[in-house]
Amino acid sequence: MKKQLSGLLAVLALIATPWLSAEEPQLHDPVPATHTVVKGDTLWDISSTFLRNPWMWPEIWHVNTQIENPHLIYPGDVIRLIYLDGKPRLTVETSGRVYKLSPQAREITGDAAIDTIPLDDISAFLSRSRIVTEEELAAAPYVLSGMDEHLIVGAGDRLYARGTFQSEFRVYGVYRRGEPFIDPVTGEMLGLMAEDIGTATLLTTQDEVGTMKVTRTTEEIRAGDRLLRQEERAIASTFYPSPPVGDMQGEILAVEKGLHQVGNMDVVVINRGEREGVVAGNVMAIYKRGGVIRDRITDERVQLPDERAGVLMVFRTFEKVSLGLVLEAYRGISVADYVRNP
Repeated sequence: MKKQLSGLLAVLALIATPWLSAEEPQLHDPVPATHTVVKGDTLWDISSTFLRNPWMWPEIWHVNTQIENPHLIYPGDVIRLIYLDGKPRLTVETSGRVYKLSPQAREITGDAAIDTIPLDDISAFLSRSRIVTEEELAAAPYVLSGMDEHLIVGAGDRLYARGTFQSEFRVYGVYRRGEPFIDPVTGEMLGLMAEDIGTATLLTTQDEVGTMKVTRTTEEIRAGDRLLRQEERAIASTFYPSPPVGDMQGEILAVEKGLHQVGNMDVVVINRGEREGVVAGNVMAIYKRGGVIRDRITDERVQLPDERAGVLMVFRTFEKVSLGLVLEAYRGISVADYVRNP
């Protein structure tokens, strides 16, 4: 997974950006002239160093066509701010990319390129998290018991499961029913979180009963846990920072691990997904709704303005909901705060 994801920023200048708007890149004041990339940097970190609106990075990224894979950025590279025709541009100096190894030089591979956002914080959500319908979960095979009728199963154990198995699929994820997501405005059922419990391989089937070997667990597998076919989900190469297309507004439905308060690098669920045009890489601002207070002079009730509280980036989409990573939190963020175009 990491290998697929490193170098995601390669498309930043390759792809014509369809979301161009009247918004212009806004440099920090003061703004640094250079930044030396270090291990652990991400594209978001670097763009935030130069820009007050980091999602506008593609607007000022200037490609050096003389460099092989000019869109990749590596530790040791120097990002330099220059001006072309009076407009700010960011370029990369790559003197640190080639290691001298006697008797030959070896160039760093693309796997060493920096990531768009801290992928370690969301790796489980990229590879295993599922949001499913009630019907999908109810129709999935389920765990009957472990060998010798054990009720709790761990990695290395075998288990029995009941349901309809497709012979061409051998690897299944083990999931437990999690939180339901209800749209706070319409009341629509948007989906269920299927909590990742482990992975099991189908060995044999007899009638509706399958014998499986557990190869991975995050916690003990129990009777009633559901089995969903393992997804082979590659991350699209179009994963890059961008504002949503059109006017977008949604709400934070939930936070990872059932928390209610949100901070930097927390994963949240929002009530907007593929049907609303959300794509991986969309950046959204997070707002807290203003409260209502009593004016002590006039005794009237006054609505306070909404306040911007942070920024998130969507990294995985489903039909009706999306998962986002909170990249900046200036104030306390919580469930029911809303998101909109940055």
